Amino acid sequence: MKENILIKADNIDGLTYLGDELKLKGAIDLVYIDPPFATNCDFTITENRASTISNSKKGEVAYTDRILGSEFIRFIRKRLELIKILLSDKGSIYLHTDYKIGHYMKVMMDEVFGIENFRNDITRVKCNPKNFKRTGYGNIKDMILFYSKGPRPIWHEPLEKYSDADLARLFPKTDKSGRRYTTVPIHAPGETNNPKKFKGLTPPSGRHWRTDVETLEQWDREGLIEWSPSGNPRKIVYASERAGKRVQDIWYQFKDPQYPVYPTEKNMDLIDRIVKTSSNRDSTVLDCFCGSGTTLKAAALNGRNWIGIDQSDFAVEATLKKLASAGIAPTDFKMIEL
Repeated sequence: MKENILIKADNIDGLTYLGDELKLKGAIDLVYIDPPFATNCDFTITENRASTISNSKKGEVAYTDRILGSEFIRFIRKRLELIKILLSDKGSIYLHTDYKIGHYMKVMMDEVFGIENFRNDITRVKCNPKNFKRTGYGNIKDMILFYSKGPRPIWHEPLEKYSDADLARLFPKTDKSGRRYTTVPIHAPGETNNPKKFKGLTPPSGRHWRTDVETLEQWDREGLIEWSPSGNPRKIVYASERAGKRVQDIWYQFKDPQYPVYPTEKNMDLIDRIVKTSSNRDSTVLDCFCGSGTTLKAAALNGRNWIGIDQSDFAVEATLKKLASAGIAPTDFKMIEL
């Protein structure tokens, strides 16, 4: 039986424990991690709020990010090698990083997971434009590196709702009842021998019908074929029949929380999208830098099993509070300290 687990430990020890003691090698379908970014800073929590980026002496240190350069890459690589062992053949990992260290992480992850399993470098817009005086452009984004363990990972196509501007641009026509629509060709590249005729027509040279002629005739009877003045048929596609538009690799809507409860806390909706896209309802989701527990909460609310690891007392306390805010009681998971 699958369990939800929160482990207080160094994540090397926690990941080793999951594989050797709990026998979870090949059992994890999704990993999201937001490790330190080699910033050379201490991240603090004061009485009123958490510092997003701070090396202030005020407050108490939630975690330290002082491992730099090649030592930092080795630090992350050790953990990724253990994570790969835990991932199922249909599993994926999303690693959240930034523009300063991310390119080095990409090269290292190519080696660990295989360049053929690289899926995306996702740009996440993290804040509003800045007016800092510096030689260089304002930095408003970070990156998420998305890899799978194998060639066929879990994938539930994420869709975004059309904006009014999208509808006007993508579905520029309206029918008599005011429904927005567009039209698409009923033929596609690639020639076939002796194609059947549709309404006395054959496909243009070098092309073939997108579907069988019987279906084309059914569409025409249902009024789903629009004929141009020159007699060119095109398929009608209504906006109301489309669930949304395909998500691209620049994510604008997931900015950092204005008042984080834990340093570098990430947007809940960001993690929610990742969980829904790359795991199933019976999947186990792992975050071994779990911080305030956002990944665990997103997994729980979406009906997934979850495992979190962090060695910080502040992180564990924040995670327990966040889980409680989602109605998750201590009896709903196992707490382990190594």
